[in-house]
Amino acid sequence: MIADGLWLVIAAGIFTAIVCGFGTFPFFFVDEISDRLTVVLWGLAGGIMLFASLFGFVVEGLGEGTILEVATGLLIGVALVVLADRAIAGYDFEPRAMPEADLRKLVLIVGVLTVHSFPEGVALGVAFADLGAEGDLVIAGLAIPALAVFITAAISIQNIPEGLAVAIPLHTYGISRWKIFGWAVFSSIPQPIGAAVAFVFVSIARDLLPYGFGFAAGAMIYLVLNDMFPDALEHGKDLPGKGRRELLVGIAIGVAIMLPVMTLTE
Repeated sequence: MIADGLWLVIAAGIFTAIVCGFGTFPFFFVDEISDRLTVVLWGLAGGIMLFASLFGFVVEGLGEGTILEVATGLLIGVALVVLADRAIAGYDFEPRAMPEADLRKLVLIVGVLTVHSFPEGVALGVAFADLGAEGDLVIAGLAIPALAVFITAAISIQNIPEGLAVAIPLHTYGISRWKIFGWAVFSSIPQPIGAAVAFVFVSIARDLLPYGFGFAAGAMIYLVLNDMFPDALEHGKDLPGKGRRELLVGIAIGVAIMLPVMTLTE
């Protein structure tokens, strides 16, 4: 069953990675994205990720194990992202201040986002843990768990503003549109890899599934609160109210999008 389902998990990860490239499409039509829209998009993505973490992973984790097991996994997930943040913390720079593209720094920009995409891939793989066991959606004879549909939708939507985050500095450097698209997709390549590894792991070690759900939730919640929302407010610092209103609007839209998705996958 693991071998039968692995290709589908990898395909879902590749799909979410490609969707990341969709965030670069605005630059195929315009040369500048307003700070107001950028803040709303980050808020939307954050709202989606928080909703998916709390009402997807945490709820499923509690259904599989104890509060202690889920909480332990959650803390491990936070710790992993904290360590990743510390590993790249010394590489902050201002892309708009640079007169021309520097290949090493371009790779570093994308690398930062690539490091952060791996926990999302892990979350995707964990969501497919019950592949073939339950689910209303059937593909190639395999029953797809509702949580897998829910998380795939959440990560895909969330990847669009992440693709925009890749596009903004690279566009400033004068990189061609299709190359920017390629970099955005590349930044999410760890998602199918992480999804495959996590799916195999939780499929073999079923007793660790509550920890896996908690881990996925912790990593995603930390990314939202520590990275996505502060980045959004940084973009909105010159707006009236310093972008808080736009951030809240984005969060509300994200939750509104995920409510029917959750209802359809119940």
